Amino acid sequence: MTESERESATDGMPGSRLLDLVRVMDTLRVNCPWDARQTHESLRPFLLEETYEAVDALTAGDEAAVREELGDVLLQVVFHARVAQERTDGTGYTIDDVADGIIDKLTRRHPHVFGDVSVSGPDEVKLNWDAIKAAERAAAGLGGPGSVLDGVPLGQPALSLAAQLLRRAERAGVPAELAAQGADRATEPGDGGEVGRELFALVNRARAVGLDPELELRAAALAYADRVRTWAAGQDWLPPDDQPTDEEP
Repeated sequence: MTESERESATDGMPGSRLLDLVRVMDTLRVNCPWDARQTHESLRPFLLEETYEAVDALTAGDEAAVREELGDVLLQVVFHARVAQERTDGTGYTIDDVADGIIDKLTRRHPHVFGDVSVSGPDEVKLNWDAIKAAERAAAGLGGPGSVLDGVPLGQPALSLAAQLLRRAERAGVPAELAAQGADRATEPGDGGEVGRELFALVNRARAVGLDPELELRAAALAYADRVRTWAAGQDWLPPDDQPTDEEP
């Protein structure tokens, strides 16, 4: 089957425009000087930035913006796969390899959908997922002591890190009192660690009542931003000429 025949056969099918995106990315990588010089390292900030922008759109409930921002996140996935495809040291992979990996994982971890396992509800689905994941890690030689927190990205923002650590520990049956031990430790006046322990305790409290601490703090911060804008408008406030800003030149 020729390239044009393949395009015709997939035209209009769900996912067919993803193939077009891959082709556009291939063209940009070859013909655009900026796209051609990008690396995993140079693209890394954009992956985080686009993800945050997608979260903003979801929080605002702006469906048109969500659609656009998801496209920007998808571009980052395709871009990184295209960069990896060019490697010649045996570590390269393609966008198809990325898709194969997640298809295999989803199929393997949903035996109640793709196999003959029966479940009573979403809670049992989650238990099965964790058990299958643990078995996969053990088969890969990644099990053993300390594996309770394996896979938690320690470079994420501290608030979400604390929430994920607590969530993972709870699922693993870690005693709840371990989370409170740091907060109970006596401190000297001016001990900087005291603030961190208090923040961690607040994260634990939020999770205990079913709240996402990241979203709660974000909502409070945005409400504060609104109050600041209202105040500034009433003051007819303008930034001093010599005041530094966060904007790029």
